Amino acid sequence: MLQLTQKETALLQDQQKHEEICVQKYQSYANQARDPQLKQLFNDIAQVEKEHLNSVTQMLSGQIPATNQQQQGQQGQQQQQGQQQKGQQVAKGQSNSFQMQASGSGKQSYDENDAALCNDMLMTEKYVSSTYNTAIFEFQDSNARDVLNHIQKEEQQHGEQIFNYMKSQGMYQPQ
Repeated sequence: MLQLTQKETALLQDQQKHEEICVQKYQSYANQARDPQLKQLFNDIAQVEKEHLNSVTQMLSGQIPATNQQQQGQQGQQQQQGQQQKGQQVAKGQSNSFQMQASGSGKQSYDENDAALCNDMLMTEKYVSSTYNTAIFEFQDSNARDVLNHIQKEEQQHGEQIFNYMKSQGMYQPQ
């Protein structure tokens, strides 16, 4: 049984609210996205955010989530590698069309609405990841820290997936 301090309880309650908002935003943005690839990305991430919400809720009830984090991590890495390969394949085809359109017409080839959704979710992931960082350092129980660290890593992966999508669409130009 996980014995939480008042501060740990307050931090978990904050994380619970963050996860609820993430689930709502990803589901809403999946419905608003115009690109089918982006819709799928948002729907996939929403499912992982639901798992995060369940884990935080379990911790608030005094339980360490009974998940095999190493197994989940391996599955997540395999899924992420598959998505990155798909994204790279799509990006190659789309970046060529983007370059051709940009040189021919001077217009961007991506949807402004989709870019705004991505920018908001990238900003959200940066914020949520940072709040997990604070929580990790405040927890006494090493198992609880491990769970929070696992969730934070997945939040960072979400940010990377959004970044890669944006880059592949010409929405994000790293300097």
